[in-house]
Amino acid sequence: MVNILIIEDEADLLATLEYNLQRAGYRTHGFLTGEDGLEWALQHEPPGLALLDVMLPGISGVEVCYRLRAHETTRKMPIVFLSAKGADIDRVIGFELGADDYVVKPFNVRELLLRIRAILRRSGEESAAMGEMELTIGPLRIDSKRHQLWVGGEEVVLTPLEFRMLSLLLTRRGRVQSREALLADIWEANTSVQLRTVDVHINRLREKLGAAGDMLETIRGIGYRFQGHN
Repeated sequence: MVNILIIEDEADLLATLEYNLQRAGYRTHGFLTGEDGLEWALQHEPPGLALLDVMLPGISGVEVCYRLRAHETTRKMPIVFLSAKGADIDRVIGFELGADDYVVKPFNVRELLLRIRAILRRSGEESAAMGEMELTIGPLRIDSKRHQLWVGGEEVVLTPLEFRMLSLLLTRRGRVQSREALLADIWEANTSVQLRTVDVHINRLREKLGAAGDMLETIRGIGYRFQGHN
């Protein structure tokens, strides 16, 4: 049974989320403050996914996300932001901060459940498909089983979404991937995600690759391609 961490300061909404997630077969751990939720997450077995309200009293959902991503045991955990801010820039910032999805309030609980299932399914399918793949391409070394990446011998920490994007590009290296294709394959054409989000993640990934960032090419007007040989 998958454990889901929920941090939401609206007690009624928290209760609604817990009720529906439990009915869907998940085990929930709900908290009204970022401090309490973060403390629990770092002291127990990492949950399979976290739902974080962006605007929380005390430690914000953004700060919780940052700390979860910085901690060894929770850095790979899928994170979904819940927010009343629905402008494109807010969504982009949410993804930049490391969220795997961004859901705008008010939302349909059934749709949220479908998104959660998609993220968990995608994560499981990718783990199975990638198997125990280890690749060394130029200065890059990737270990999909351990979800780790090294550039020039130095480990680089990627969010689950960034790792998913890099893995996809590596398995298709040499072939151009359009932004639309990346959007469909990584976000499953989630209508809340714009093409601009793909560009944001590519730029962040390229920055993290450092000296190897040039291997991730921009094909103007089309998309992106990863170059390199084993």
